[in-house]
Amino acid sequence: MKKSSFLIIALALSGFLQAQIAFSKEQKNAQEAIIKMFEALSSRDSVMLKSYCTPDITLYEYGQVWNLDTLIRKAIVMNTSPDFKRTNSFEFINTELDKTKAWVTYRLNSVIYNNGKESTVQWLETVVLSKQNGQWKMKHLHSTLLKRT
Repeated sequence: MKKSSFLIIALALSGFLQAQIAFSKEQKNAQEAIIKMFEALSSRDSVMLKSYCTPDITLYEYGQVWNLDTLIRKAIVMNTSPDFKRTNSFEFINTELDKTKAWVTYRLNSVIYNNGKESTVQWLETVVLSKQNGQWKMKHLHSTLLKRT
């Protein structure tokens, strides 16, 4: 009886446990392009930012459609606080790819220090990347704000 009870409990709990997703090298390369793009954004480096985006990138942010110029203006040019610091962490949920396209979904958590105040922002995002000259570049980004504290 004890063995069958243990088995039933173990089976019931197994549904709550999630296996760690093992991503392939190419999936990790696509994810790395996203991480690097956000590093460029965090360091306010528009040249590096452009190197991880297609020229015709579209970003769907806060109910608006942005292009690369909008992103640079809002996140870099208008962001002049000398104490600005942004640290990003990613939880990759799904990464699918073929030879020239990748679809990546992840949770992004950013701790932002700006004008003497610290805030934490969480998003759920999906990115479409295009492989150009052997490098993954962001083509579309759809962002859903989950929480801001």
